[in-house]
Amino acid sequence: MKSLLYKYRKFFIVLIVFSVVTISLFYSALKPKKTLPIYNPSDVNPELVDSTIQYKSKYHTIADFSFINQNGDTITQKNYEGKIYVADFFFTTCGSICPKMSTNLVDVQKAVLNNPKVMLLSHTVFPEVDSVSVLKAYAIKYGVVDSKWNLVTGDKKEIYTMARKSYLAVKLGRPDQLYDMVHTENFVLVDQKRRVRGFYDGTNKEDIKRLLEDIEFLSQE
Repeated sequence: MKSLLYKYRKFFIVLIVFSVVTISLFYSALKPKKTLPIYNPSDVNPELVDSTIQYKSKYHTIADFSFINQNGDTITQKNYEGKIYVADFFFTTCGSICPKMSTNLVDVQKAVLNNPKVMLLSHTVFPEVDSVSVLKAYAIKYGVVDSKWNLVTGDKKEIYTMARKSYLAVKLGRPDQLYDMVHTENFVLVDQKRRVRGFYDGTNKEDIKRLLEDIEFLSQE
C-alpha cells in the first residue's frame, strides 16, 4: 500500500490541490457579493417622505441646495460633488438624541478623516435658534474639522424640503406650525452620484459600525 501511494504521490497531490481549489471556488460562487440598495421614496416609511413624491420608485437623487455653515460660508451641492457623504438633522439645544448622534458623528469623522472621498453634512431643524455663531460654538465643542464636516443653517422651508424630499429622513411636526419638523436619529448615506444608499440609527454603535463598512464599500467602487 505504501509503495502504491509513493508511486502515485504526484497524482494524489495534484488531486488534493485541485479539490481544494474547486471547493474554494464553489463556495466563493455561492457566497453573495456585497451590495448596497439604492433608495427611492417608495422604499421608505411614508412618514419620512413628502406626500408629493411617495410614489417615486426610480432615479431619486439629492436636489441642489444652498445653506450657510458654521463659518458663515455658503455650502452647496458643489462642495459635495463626487463625494460620499453622511447627512443628518439635529439642533444644538436638543438634550435627547442629538448629543449621542453628534458624538457618534465625531467617531465617523475620525474614521474617515484621511479619506478624501468622504464628508459629513448636518442640518439644523431650528434655524431660528441655530445661527452661524451658535453652530460655530457647537462645532468647536465637538471638534468638527471644517474641511470635513459642515453644520448648516438657512431658510426653514428649504431645510424642510431637503429633509422630506431629498433625504427622506424627517417626520412632520405639529400640523398647526408650517414647516415644523421632528428630526429623527437617522444618518443618511449618500453616494458619489447623489443617491441615497443607506439609513442608520445615529445613536446605535452597531449601526455606526455598519455605516463605516458601507462607506468603505462605496469608497472602493
